[in-house]
Amino acid sequence: MNDIRIIIIEDHDLTRMGLKAALRQHPGITVVGEAATGREGLRLLNQLQPDVAIVDIGLPDLDGIEVTRQFKETEDAGQLPATKVLMLTMHDTEESVMAAFAAGADSYSVKDVDIKQLVEAIQLTHEGQVWIDPAIARIVLSQAKRMAPIAATGGDAEQRGDDYTQVLESAPLTERELEVLELIVAGYSNAKIAEELYITVGTVKTHVCNILNKLSASDRTQAAVRALRTGLVR
Repeated sequence: MNDIRIIIIEDHDLTRMGLKAALRQHPGITVVGEAATGREGLRLLNQLQPDVAIVDIGLPDLDGIEVTRQFKETEDAGQLPATKVLMLTMHDTEESVMAAFAAGADSYSVKDVDIKQLVEAIQLTHEGQVWIDPAIARIVLSQAKRMAPIAATGGDAEQRGDDYTQVLESAPLTERELEVLELIVAGYSNAKIAEELYITVGTVKTHVCNILNKLSASDRTQAAVRALRTGLVR
């Protein structure tokens, strides 16, 4: 299996050097480039086309949100292969979190994250899952709760809700899957879910896969939103 190729776009030298040194200690991850400004980072994204880019939200010249937006627009035009963006920030405000995802960020983490959690975030983001730091998951979920009543008043959203209900009627979630789903909504990682429920990480992954299939969700965040909309989790 090939290593996950990443670049680090971070303007604080000590933080960038520390991340690079720490990540190089983990097999399966290769740091292929680094940048201290948004414009240089954007150039590297286009040039190196990494698997995952760790992007600081508070960059000089172009902030991380604008870097992500411009790069994702290039990707959407079919000019580049898909690169996942893991946004890194000191800020946990709703405005910054939602702006990052609106720009196309795939995952979101605070800067003081434990290196083990960061490695897990990189791996899950590379696999196509959305990873949200548990410290800020509440922001996304509170936004989802506010949007759910609004969405429910629209015909399309109502039809989607009916579709979820029909799926769940034919293949209802088991008691264990509901427990796992509640912890997903709470922002727990697979490792934390395994610890909380006294099961293996492999078993958690199986439950998560079943949950995504039953909810017709492409990732954990979408599953959480649908769980809130259908009332599975409150």
